[in-house]
Amino acid sequence: MHQPRGVTRRPAAWPLRGTGDLGVVVARATGTLAIVNTSERAVLAQVTGLGDLSHASVVFSRDGRYAYVFGRDGAITKVDLLTQRIDARVMQAGNSIGGAISADGTMVVAQNYTPGGIKVFDAATLALLADIPAEYESGKRSRVVGLVDLPGRRFAYSLFDANAIWITDLSNPTRPVTTKLPHIGKQPYDALVTPNGRHYIAGLFGEDGLAMVDLWEEPPRVRRILGGYGRGQEPLPVYKMPHLRGWAVAGRRAYLPAIGRHEVLVVDTDTWQEVGRIPVAGQPVFVMARPDGRQVWVNFAVPDYHRVQVIDTTTQQIVRTLEPGKAVLHMEFTPRGESVWISARDDHRVSVIDTQTFATQATLAIDSPSGIFFTARAARLGF
Repeated sequence: MHQPRGVTRRPAAWPLRGTGDLGVVVARATGTLAIVNTSERAVLAQVTGLGDLSHASVVFSRDGRYAYVFGRDGAITKVDLLTQRIDARVMQAGNSIGGAISADGTMVVAQNYTPGGIKVFDAATLALLADIPAEYESGKRSRVVGLVDLPGRRFAYSLFDANAIWITDLSNPTRPVTTKLPHIGKQPYDALVTPNGRHYIAGLFGEDGLAMVDLWEEPPRVRRILGGYGRGQEPLPVYKMPHLRGWAVAGRRAYLPAIGRHEVLVVDTDTWQEVGRIPVAGQPVFVMARPDGRQVWVNFAVPDYHRVQVIDTTTQQIVRTLEPGKAVLHMEFTPRGESVWISARDDHRVSVIDTQTFATQATLAIDSPSGIFFTARAARLGF
């Protein structure tokens, strides 16, 4: 039998499939990436050899085929989700905690602690395109946090040690142009960009409050918001730094973790004023909204990291407390929000929970799971 002209047979191990319902789960203890299917609620494959994944994060190519994994050891690994193997890998720093991909999908950027700064790579080959040290005084480099992609080939990031926010335009990666905003507040520890790309917001570890930049202003300037939200009260010891990247927006309200407090702050996104706060079971780490904004899910630092609480945004009340396992580290909603996947590191499992009934739909055995990332992030700014 003759094969039709123009048709290439595929190996049996590579079934024809789309990428829209794929994702990955980081198995941090073994340097492994589990490729999962959210429709089948199953692990498809495990890719090994990714190094130190103790603080790994993942971004995706525009077509959802490739996952770029940023390891704590400074490695960037490009994983093909369809062939289920490593496509490229580069060691680019000594200590790294994440990265981003440009809006056009052509560049991936790593944010580094050691040496402090960002490095820019070709998304296809991982060839180095630019190296931008975060030097804020002669011979002194800052650790970089809160890196996000912006419209165009631009990136915003925060300098923890320099109390600054930088915005770098990489329209021409051989000639980067960086706008530097100093004195933004003490020790920015993480940051986010709003879904419309207008506001970049950095949380501050050294003081109560956040720093916000309106990226549509020319020139951009920093505005302080939520200053003094502790209201003179002694903050609790911080057991795990909150993460802002999974931030929650529901209607015109944003929900943010209050550092060192057992509260979620509620903010009006038109005025950027506090309009409420919700007491929760512990110190929030991730505060994440279901895609439709009806619910906000919260997980916690030790000693409350076996719990997850669900806030109904119409009433601002907690409607359910779940205990999906020991050491809940991350949550990720399916693209339309009918399910949420929750990793429990110390129980070595990922639970899939129905967001309407709160019933457990499936459990997946994965060794020490932490971050969960679905390919729907490829179409979202700042993810």
